[in-house]
Amino acid sequence: MSSSKDILANSGVKFGTSGARGLVEQFTDQVCSAFTLAFVGVMKKSFEFDRIAIAIDRRPSSPEMAAACASALTEIGLRVDYYGIIPTPALALKSMQDGIPSIMITGSHIPFDRNGIKFYRPDGEIEKSDELAILESDAKVVTCSKVQLQELSRAKELYIERYTKLFSPDLFAGKRIGVYEHSAAGRDVNVSVLKALGAEVISLGRTETFVPIDTEAVSAEDQQQALEWSNQHDLDCILSTDGDGDRPLVADENGRWLRGDILGLLCAKSLEVNALAVPVSCNTAIDKSGAFDVVRKTRIGSPYVIEAMKELAERFERVGGFEANGGFMLQSDLQFNGFTLKALPTRDALLPALIVMAEAFGGGGAISKLVSRLPARYTASDRLKEFPTEKSKGLIAEWAKDLGQLSFLLSLNAEIVEVDMTDGVRVCLANENVIHLRPSGNAPEFRCYAEAETEEGARYLVEEALKAMRSCL
Repeated sequence: MSSSKDILANSGVKFGTSGARGLVEQFTDQVCSAFTLAFVGVMKKSFEFDRIAIAIDRRPSSPEMAAACASALTEIGLRVDYYGIIPTPALALKSMQDGIPSIMITGSHIPFDRNGIKFYRPDGEIEKSDELAILESDAKVVTCSKVQLQELSRAKELYIERYTKLFSPDLFAGKRIGVYEHSAAGRDVNVSVLKALGAEVISLGRTETFVPIDTEAVSAEDQQQALEWSNQHDLDCILSTDGDGDRPLVADENGRWLRGDILGLLCAKSLEVNALAVPVSCNTAIDKSGAFDVVRKTRIGSPYVIEAMKELAERFERVGGFEANGGFMLQSDLQFNGFTLKALPTRDALLPALIVMAEAFGGGGAISKLVSRLPARYTASDRLKEFPTEKSKGLIAEWAKDLGQLSFLLSLNAEIVEVDMTDGVRVCLANENVIHLRPSGNAPEFRCYAEAETEEGARYLVEEALKAMRSCL
C-alpha cells in the first residue's frame, strides 16, 4: 500500500493553469488512483457526497484513465456517474447542479502524447489551495480491478437545454453555419444546439483521429481552411472548439477566425456584464471599449480569473470573465431574453459563440460588423514547442532584473514605457505596441502574445520575438 503523496511526487505529472497535465505514459492506473483518492480526501473535509461524476474527451488514452479513476472510487464505496464523451462545461454544469465533485479526463489542446485530469468541487473548479492539498494528501492507494463504466446521458441533455431554452427556435433560421467538428468532445452537442435554433448546419473536418486544436494559436492550415470553407459553402459563420469544448473558435462570414478575447469582449457586452475579470494577456480593446465599470487583470489560468470574479461578485451584480482563448466564465445568475441564465464559473465555449451569433444575426447583420465597432487593437500569438519550462522561467527571471537584455534580444525599436510581471513579462512600448512572453503552464512551450494597431504588425512582432527566442535554446 502506497501513499498518494509519494506516488504523485514521483509521477512527473504537474498541475498547470488548467488541471494536472503530463505525458500519457505518466498517467498509470496507480497515478490516476492516487489523484482520485487524494481529491476525494480533500473534498471530504468540506463537503458530504456519496458519488462523483466523471467524463472524458476523445483522446485514445482517456477511457482507460477514467476507468482507473472510477475503480479507485468504487473501491472506497463511492458511486460513479459516468457521462462519457461530453464538453468539460457540460460535466461541470451537471455536477454543480447535483452538488457533487467531478473529474474530467482531458488534455484540452495540448499535444497528442499528453493528457490530463481536471477536478471540480461541488461548487465549481478547484482552487490553487486545493491543488496543493491534493499533492500533500497521504491517501492510501491500493491495487484494484478495473470496473466497467455505464454511460449516462443527462449531463449532455442538460447542457443542450441550457442554450436551446435561452433563445427562440428560429433564432438562426436562414443561416448557414459550418461546424468544424474535428475530434472535439462537444461536436455533436454543437450541431444539435444549432439545428434546434433553426440553423442549416454544414459539418466540416470531422475525424476520429485526435486533433489538438489550440484556439490561442490557430495554425496557418486551419486559417486557410476556414477561408476556403466559407467561400465554398457560403457560410454565415463557422463554429469550433478545442478538444474538450471549453475554448471556442468562431469565424465570421468571411472565414476569418476571431481572437478569443475579442469574442469574449463581444459576449460580455451583450450580456451587459458590469464587472469583468480577464488575464493580463488579453487585448486592451477591453479597457478602451469603456463597456465595464471595472476590469480586473489576473495571471493566466482560469483559477486566477475565478478568484477575481468571486471578489468582484461581492460588489457587483453582473460579473463575468474570460480568457484570451475565448473560454467564458459566468459568476452571476443573469436575466437574459426573459430567462435566468445560471452562473457557470468555468470556461465554456458555447455561451460566447451563441451570444455573439445571436447579437450579430438578430438585427440582420454580420459578425464582422460587430468586430468593426470595437477599438482597433489587434493581437496575435504563437508558441515555440519543446521549449524547456525551466529554461523559460530562467529567462523571465533574468529579464525581470535587466530589461535591457530583453530589449536587445528582441531588437526593440521603441522605448519600453510600462512593464507588467503579473505573468511572465509584458512590455508596452512608446509606439503602443505590446509584447508578452511567458512559459506555458500546461506543456513545455514558450508563448508569445503581441498587440499592435494592425493585424500585420501584431503578427510581425510575434514572428520576430519567437525567432529571437529560438536563439536562446
